[in-house]
Amino acid sequence: MGATLRRGGANFSVFSRSAARIELLLFDRVDACRPARVIPIAHSSNRTYHYWHVFVPGVKAGQIYGFRAYGPFEPDSGMRFDPSKLLLDPYGRAVAVPKNYSREAARRMGDNMGTAMKSVVTAPHVYDWEGDEPLKRPWSRTIIYEMHVRGFTAHASSGLPESKRGTYAGLVEKIPYLRQLGITAVELLPVFQFDPQDAPPGRTNYWGYSPVSFFAPHQAYSSRQDPLGAVDEFRDMVKALHRNGIEVILDVVFNHTAEGGHDGPTQCFRGLDNPAYYLLCEDRSQYANFTGTGNTLNANHPAVRRMIVDSLRYWVGEMHVDGFRFDLASILARDSSGAVLSNPPVLWDIESDPVLAGTKMIAEAWDAAGLYQVGSFVGDSWKEWNDKFRDDVRDFFRGANDSVGRMADRLIGSPSIYGQRGREAEESVNFVACHDGFTLNDIVCYNFKHNEENGEDNRDGREDNRSWNCGFEGPTDDPGIECLRNRQVKNFLTITMLSVGVPMFVMGDEVRRSQSGNNNAYCQDNGKSWFDWSLLTKHPDVLRFVQLLTGRRVMRDVAHEHRRLSLNEFLRVSKRAWHGVKLNQPDWSPCSHSIAIGAELQNEGLLLHAIMNAYWESLEFELPELKGAQVKWRRWIDTSLDPPNEICDWSASVPVQGRTYRAGARSVVVLIAGDGMKAKNSD
Repeated sequence: MGATLRRGGANFSVFSRSAARIELLLFDRVDACRPARVIPIAHSSNRTYHYWHVFVPGVKAGQIYGFRAYGPFEPDSGMRFDPSKLLLDPYGRAVAVPKNYSREAARRMGDNMGTAMKSVVTAPHVYDWEGDEPLKRPWSRTIIYEMHVRGFTAHASSGLPESKRGTYAGLVEKIPYLRQLGITAVELLPVFQFDPQDAPPGRTNYWGYSPVSFFAPHQAYSSRQDPLGAVDEFRDMVKALHRNGIEVILDVVFNHTAEGGHDGPTQCFRGLDNPAYYLLCEDRSQYANFTGTGNTLNANHPAVRRMIVDSLRYWVGEMHVDGFRFDLASILARDSSGAVLSNPPVLWDIESDPVLAGTKMIAEAWDAAGLYQVGSFVGDSWKEWNDKFRDDVRDFFRGANDSVGRMADRLIGSPSIYGQRGREAEESVNFVACHDGFTLNDIVCYNFKHNEENGEDNRDGREDNRSWNCGFEGPTDDPGIECLRNRQVKNFLTITMLSVGVPMFVMGDEVRRSQSGNNNAYCQDNGKSWFDWSLLTKHPDVLRFVQLLTGRRVMRDVAHEHRRLSLNEFLRVSKRAWHGVKLNQPDWSPCSHSIAIGAELQNEGLLLHAIMNAYWESLEFELPELKGAQVKWRRWIDTSLDPPNEICDWSASVPVQGRTYRAGARSVVVLIAGDGMKAKNSD
């Protein structure tokens, strides 16, 4: 499928069941208004079943091309052929974007050749990977950093030359920072070529959840001008991250495309075979909209299933990525009528594909039409974004009633959600903030969303944020409020890193990046969304806190030198006991705001005691008695203390005197004991 270089030229192949005629158009320039060559694909000799194909001698890598499809324009029957529109190759490995690209020209009637995106022939095997391979790091040792390629280095404060800001190459320049941060995987917001003009007037689609190609890296994220350079620069980035022990997970959008609803542009799929690629309503002129974006991909159609799996295989095999996070993954469980399938073919295709074996798969297990599958997503190897973790941890630390039991369940891997499936504890991807919603800083600074700049009169974005502004809406110079906010941020980070599951936090949370209360900044390609590197000097204590947390993500098990136990793995395999202010007397009542957990790895001399006090006053907690006169509890974390005492290096933990510990208001305390805890960290 797509354009494949062969000796002496290239073969082009595209799927369309309903087209009457298809032409291949070759261009000399991306902004050319007319093709240099038009090559008819003969129905009689160059169509096999529903595949139209033609070999063109002399074609080389870099050739710009597109398709033109002829057939009925009968929206009432689902047919939307329009030969005036240039169509991208669904399997195109690179996309060229003219400077005068126009989404509107693709939407309205008439020729759009000069302003259309165009596909580019690539030579995917001509690249020196220098022995690079996916890292295959165990889930139990994984710390995910969700980030935006452009937003990470676009700000002038990044210190990069302008040519590298907001690019794959710019990200490479910041790998030393990622290493110091201690994360093990970056989860990149969409990098498939997307339509930046799919946004309200005067705004830009910044997040990238508007794909036009499932095989091509987004050209605007490349510091190089040519589309082939974008492919290689992406691979350079992957190779550099791997050399530094960092995996690459892509946020992929296989639930909809940029072509939108019935009044959207014709860019690719709509013009090739509309009823094959999309779910249509009973009124065939309308699109089923389970995504909230205007259309829904017909993911379980045989040709679309094959395209999705081929895309994943390409990114793993040719681009060396380590995993995928599937946006609105529950869409993939719907059939051509929109009904939910008990065994969706496309999900089992992904699950059972040998090329994808060992690849990290993460599901956002819901869609925009109410289908919610957290804890029940189909498949054996998938992890899931756990939004219950987000909501319940936020509830606990803002002092909501009836939150202690839910908080405790999230801490130990959400067994109420996942326990009945007999799956491993790391099935839950734990996060308090993600790209979609408040940043971690804004969770503690705003009670209400402030999305006016999006141009929708603040109607967009989540209403249920479960945030608490600590007494004042927005920025403040009040030192007491700022101290409390800093403490709450550290509480969230500690619980995320300690809880059983896979921890994830968002670009900039480690330095309290703010979006000024905007909880839906998808169209804010500006300083509101970008990483402001001056925050490293404004909030160095939070950055240091994260570094010491991630540095203790993996610790040595002294009894088994070959084993390495992560903090959350230790909490999972150890003997646990729940406590309140009194030992073995946890308060599960609706009005309770505190809980403690003790964990011991039996016969190993490793102990941990964590206190979570979301009450507005300090509380005195009894501590378990330790055996042996030389064994004492030592304080590793106490978020109520002023920096730098709120966390210390593991080896410098502070002895605790007495049989009790006073936990400050709205704080997390982590105490450690035992000779095993003194061993050096080793990853």
